[in-house]
Amino acid sequence: MIAAVASFGAVAATGISQASVTSAATQAIAHTPSSAAAGAAPAGQADIPAPFDASAQLLLTQASPGPSASAPAAGTTASSQFPRELVVPDVLAVIQTGIPRSDVPRIRKLSGVRDVLVVSGGAIKIGGKAANVLGVDPGSFRSWTPVAAAGDQGLWQALSRGQFVAATTAQHALGLARGHAYAFSAATRAQLTFGGTAALGIPGVDAVVDSPVAARLGLVPDLAVLINAPGDNLASLVTQVRAVTGAQSHVISLQPTTAGTPGPLPVDTTVPTGRPTTYMQLYQESAARYCPGLSWTVLAAIGEVESGDGANVGPSSAGALGPMQFLPSTWKVAGIDGFGDTGAPNIMNPFDAVPSAAAMLCADGAAQGGASLRGAIFAYNHADWYVNEVLAIAREYATGA
Repeated sequence: MIAAVASFGAVAATGISQASVTSAATQAIAHTPSSAAAGAAPAGQADIPAPFDASAQLLLTQASPGPSASAPAAGTTASSQFPRELVVPDVLAVIQTGIPRSDVPRIRKLSGVRDVLVVSGGAIKIGGKAANVLGVDPGSFRSWTPVAAAGDQGLWQALSRGQFVAATTAQHALGLARGHAYAFSAATRAQLTFGGTAALGIPGVDAVVDSPVAARLGLVPDLAVLINAPGDNLASLVTQVRAVTGAQSHVISLQPTTAGTPGPLPVDTTVPTGRPTTYMQLYQESAARYCPGLSWTVLAAIGEVESGDGANVGPSSAGALGPMQFLPSTWKVAGIDGFGDTGAPNIMNPFDAVPSAAAMLCADGAAQGGASLRGAIFAYNHADWYVNEVLAIAREYATGA
């Protein structure tokens, strides 16, 4: 991606001012130091909370077919194990008085745009301290957050109960203690309970509340739109979005600038012993065992995009099945037994499906990296947006962003 380094700080510098206690509903989000450095824990420290044992594996093999893995992520709820797919926010557009609804379909039609999400928000005070807050539908916004946050089911349940979630560094800057109530001062005042922290993945955002709470606080409806455009020239997209939203808007890239080709994804050359107990471990061990040289982050990204790490095993609209969404015809050729399993390879069994995906990627040159890796991912799913999205999510794993 070609992009400029940006944050809500850059938005603030272009004219968005910090809201007063009584006028938050007429102001846009402004930068506060508390969240400028917000980030996730290193990916290796955040196992996807989707363990599977014999009973879970049985559930996978006996589950009734669900909706397509490519269905909109909006179907996710706070009670879901994991979003159907993860979406990387690439560009943010903010208008102090709200994004006109007529602009949203125009943004969707821009070249390279795959998805958009409209959120409310405002610059308010929490416990007397300035903070930037978004109002979101938890089921929709969850898919737009980094891996560790999307997988933390407790956070989304807390949000759906009317509590608020803060960015990791904002917890310290705002002096928050989980389970305690804090005064929110916006267009109206309210006491909200702090439900936990997460790496929210959007620089400058200190906290998130759900949509009903946002309306009660008087946050600006449709303040901002998040835009997903995998692989697009983000500098050009920023210009195009600004042309749609007008001179009153502030549009920034959320992706860092990279000088030349991004660095290599991490490769684990040590084959672990023992049977994996989480999807994260399964991706790591499958890459090491069945495709030495392939980064486990690629397998993890494919698993998320395809099935939300086994949450939606299909069949897809094309008839694909299982946690890695193989077509039955492809499975007959590429399916293998993994981790010492015996018998016919089972398309629904993650211990077979993930190793099979690793082996198939390897046969297509994935372990060589670079253009060969892109070609192998394209062979897995023939779409340029898919390749770009998988690599973007893989880099999230690699960097903990």
